[in-house]
Amino acid sequence: MQTPKPRPLPLADKIYQTLKNDIFDFRLMPGDRFSENEIAGRMAVSRTPVRQALFRLAREGYVEVEFRSGWQVCEFDFIRFEELYDLRIVLECEAVKRLCAMPLAQTGERLAALRRFWLEAPQLADGKAVSLHDEAFHMAIVAAAGNGEMAAIHAELTEKIRIIRRLDFTREDRIAATYQEHAQILLAVLQQQSEAARRILTAHIAVSKAEVRKITLHRLQQARTLPDPLNS
Repeated sequence: MQTPKPRPLPLADKIYQTLKNDIFDFRLMPGDRFSENEIAGRMAVSRTPVRQALFRLAREGYVEVEFRSGWQVCEFDFIRFEELYDLRIVLECEAVKRLCAMPLAQTGERLAALRRFWLEAPQLADGKAVSLHDEAFHMAIVAAAGNGEMAAIHAELTEKIRIIRRLDFTREDRIAATYQEHAQILLAVLQQQSEAARRILTAHIAVSKAEVRKITLHRLQQARTLPDPLNS
């Protein structure tokens, strides 16, 4: 039986993903203004799918429409990001607490893949790759706790902070610290040391939150010298 080919994404979805990538990669900067016609011309499409994509991005808080002034990429709301990081701590600490309360064999089975990557496999040096694995680590911890609704909320939260979280991996010392701290968290959970695991996890996220804010401010200053994708 022939495997059916995946259906192509609707045009509005493609435009949405392209613009979102531009925002996440700082090709479109916070505060940048543009029109639907500019996007449509750049992508060689009509305004209708562009408008659909932009309103979707607006609902998610990435862009905003201004009366008679077109569209603008939203400025970073650092207070909101910090609140999201605080919510991460609550969700992930609860997940760790539940994992530590499980039978040891069950916890070990659920965390086996994480143990192989963070404790046994050779360390990666590429910041972008480590960023993806870091995100997967924290999502896997919450998913392993076994509460689907908690995992769904955490996944939504992860998407919201991805734009600045990835900047935590532009320095070698942060990459090394991530490996070390993930290993400490895993070992504490696997030894059912709930209080220690939550303490290490809380400090890990708090440091990351502080570093991301500093790196973001520096990175934005650098990124403003890059060419404007709408004019390239």
